[in-house]
Amino acid sequence: MNDTTREMERVITERYRLLTSDERMRIASSMFDTARAIVESSLPSNRTRRDRRLAFARGLYAGEMPGAALLALRSGVRVPSSKS
Repeated sequence: MNDTTREMERVITERYRLLTSDERMRIASSMFDTARAIVESSLPSNRTRRDRRLAFARGLYAGEMPGAALLALRSGVRVPSSKS
């Protein structure tokens, strides 16, 4: 869904172009911290650390991370990168 007018998209895009890379990084980091806090606040406190890691990853990366990678994250196993 997109309810933003083309004019407003243009204004927003131009505003982001005027930001320094440091300002853009701070905004992105702040948004990630907020998303993380929302997901963490939704998790039951009675889960083990491993189960919380899995539930957190599922909540934050749902649909973007393969199941095997999520399970590896839960157990603390490093998944090899496809980049060499």
